[in-house]
Formats: sequence, structure tokens, C-alpha cells
Amino acid sequence: MKLCQIGCGEHARAAHGPSQARCARERPDLVLSGCCDLDEQRAERFRRDFGHARAFADAAALLDTERPDAVVVAVPIEEAVALGTLVLERGIPLLLEKPPGATVSEVDRLMAAAEKRPRLVPHQVAFNRRFAPLLRELRRRIVEAPPLQHIHYEMTRVERRDPDFSTTAIHGLDAVRYLAGADYAQARFRYRELPELGRGVADILVDGVMANGATAHLAFCPVAGAVLERATAQAHGHTLVAHVPMWGGPDSPGRLWHFAAGRLEADFTGDGDGDGLFELGGFYAETAAFLDALAQGRPPSPSFRESRQSVEMAQCIRQRCAEYRP
Repeated sequence: MKLCQIGCGEHARAAHGPSQARCARERPDLVLSGCCDLDEQRAERFRRDFGHARAFADAAALLDTERPDAVVVAVPIEEAVALGTLVLERGIPLLLEKPPGATVSEVDRLMAAAEKRPRLVPHQVAFNRRFAPLLRELRRRIVEAPPLQHIHYEMTRVERRDPDFSTTAIHGLDAVRYLAGADYAQARFRYRELPELGRGVADILVDGVMANGATAHLAFCPVAGAVLERATAQAHGHTLVAHVPMWGGPDSPGRLWHFAAGRLEADFTGDGDGDGLFELGGFYAETAAFLDALAQGRPPSPSFRESRQSVEMAQCIRQRCAEYRP
């Protein structure tokens, strides 16, 4: 299988490059065929550091020359739809970095491109929290516990004065859907605007009801004092607390506590499948899952269709909506 990378920036270097290099070491049939970036020197560094055969400065030239069996695209959100569509229209399976577009209409365009051919072009959105070892274990324990009652998801960052924090908040919005095993049935949004720190800077609070009846509370604080991401799940007789490892955060390699009937039932860290942050954060596992699905002829997941509501919720934050109902 020939795998190519489009976009060789900071995130690709931290997450996708190391994941691809490990997959190539473990899979004799995987060839890292080529990588591409508008900055040719950046593409060459990516090629040299992670083992791709050739470097390109033009995505179409990469696809036409290499004729890959699969492509990973990790580019700024403004370019995601155009480059994702370029890959899909050639019928090439695609792993697309989140968010898969800034709006629901952009996700719909990607879905249309994937469904345009007689057979659906396999594709996966890179929501890495769904593959982070600690959150996968948390999800497994939620499934085994009595019915879920409530999820609290907290995301804090340091001096993130982005005018649009929704492109990061989407990780938490999607993680709650994954952990609950259900979509949002409704949600209310509250904002504490902080204009003195920059246009669009705000603390964001979300109160949701999931389709399975569980409730959810999400708190996004982008200009706090630490880089943290923590999830707490409550069920009758059970409390589960996950400290998810983050780049630049104090929680690496992460921790999961499971309390049952007032006693600590389980306590373990998230480094069971490697201690690199690309492994702890789920990037390696999402890449491996994508390649496994292709090899086994299964649809990769999450698809554009499965990711659509997460984009819709993030769009609500961007538009400062007060309420969401599907």
C-alpha cells in the first residue's frame, strides 16, 4: 500500500509523521511514497525525517506521479475542502485532519465528492480523541457500567487568543458524542466574552442533552493557566475521571480513575501503547485504524456523515448561537 501526505506543517510533523513512520516499521506492505507542502523545503524535511520517498510542492503533481492507495491531508481549515475534494475525486481513500471544513455545507461538499463515484470512496476524519488510549478505555468502561447519566468535559489552554476557538473546541464536542455513544438532542450555549484580550476571545459553556438521555456539560477556557483536557463520566454507582495528555500540559502520560460504590476500582496511565505524545494522543491509533479498515475492506470511521454534527455544533459556537436543536 502506497501512502502519501499532503501538508507538512507543525501538526503533521508532531502527529502524522511519527505515526506513519511507526506504521511503516510495523507493516512490511506499507510504502511511504511521497509528501507535499507549498513550502518545498518543509516537504523535504518531512520526507527526510519520516521516511517518505519523494517530496513535492504541488498536490496534484504528487497524486498524478505517485498514484497512491491512500492519502493523509493535514492543512489549514481554509484549504481542507479543496484538497480533500482533489483526493476524493480521484477515488483515493482519504484521512482528513479535523475539522473537515468550517461549516456543515463544506462537510456536505466533501460527502458529495466521496459519494460521487459508483462506490463510496473510503474516508475518515482525524478526530484523534476517539483513538486516545485513555478515552477508548473510558468509553469501554462507560459501556460496561450502568446507563450513563452525565459527562463533564473540560478544555483549558494558555493564551489561545484565536478569534475562532471553535476549530479546537470541536475536539471536546466530538469527544462527548463518542464517550456518550449518542448525538446531541439539544444544547444551550453561554459565552463570557473577553474583548480586552482580543476579538472573539471568550470562555464557552455548553449544556447538552444527548439522544440517549444522558446530560453533558462542556467548558472551554482558552486563556487559562494550564493546558488541560479532562473528562468525567457519572453513572449509578460509578464515577470515571480521565486526565488526557496534551502537548505542553502537565498530565502526560495521562491517568484514568474508576470509582465504584465509593472505592477506587481501577487506576492506570495511558502509555500502554507507547509513550510518545503522538501515541498517547491517539494519532498513531487513528492512522493504524484507517489502514486496517482499508486492508480489510471496511468503511473507516468516523466518516464525514458521522462527523457532521460535531461540525454543526462548532459552527454554532462560531456564530455565537444560544441554542442548538437538530
